[in-house]
Amino acid sequence: MDRIRWSVDRVDPGPAERIMEIGCGGGTAAALVCGRLRSGSMTAIDRSLTAVKKTLARNADCVEAGRLAVVQAPFTLDGVGELGRFDKIFSINVNLFWTTPAREELALLRRLLVPGGTMYACWGRGPTPGRSDEIAARAAARFVAAGFDTAVTSADGLQCVAATPPNTTR
Repeated sequence: MDRIRWSVDRVDPGPAERIMEIGCGGGTAAALVCGRLRSGSMTAIDRSLTAVKKTLARNADCVEAGRLAVVQAPFTLDGVGELGRFDKIFSINVNLFWTTPAREELALLRRLLVPGGTMYACWGRGPTPGRSDEIAARAAARFVAAGFDTAVTSADGLQCVAATPPNTTR
């Protein structure tokens, strides 16, 4: 839970922002984000039906209040291309941005982020000492290669790559 709370603090959701989480898992981060929203909204996606069901169960009140939409879909243009634009998009321990070149997914991020929007790719405590640092460095390099401006935050084995496309347009 500390890892998830730390990651959500990096994202720092504003009360009126539109937020997307890639790989929502059991919905813990969605609950933390929705607790900060007032007029904003969140979309949580996961390709796993089990994860979507857990997120829906954990956050039924947020769904009912209209602050949270939960979607079973892969993070692809076909999966999420029609969900609109977001102020912030984040992921926690999603390997997509460090295990593959993720060219199509990085292009999709550009389309989904509003001008000035930011992607936060966060990791926590890899299986071996220093592993999370290696993961963050590899992910940051992929974002930079795709033209994003990046900043890496680290604390106690937790890392977050904040990636902003410099010329995001509508």
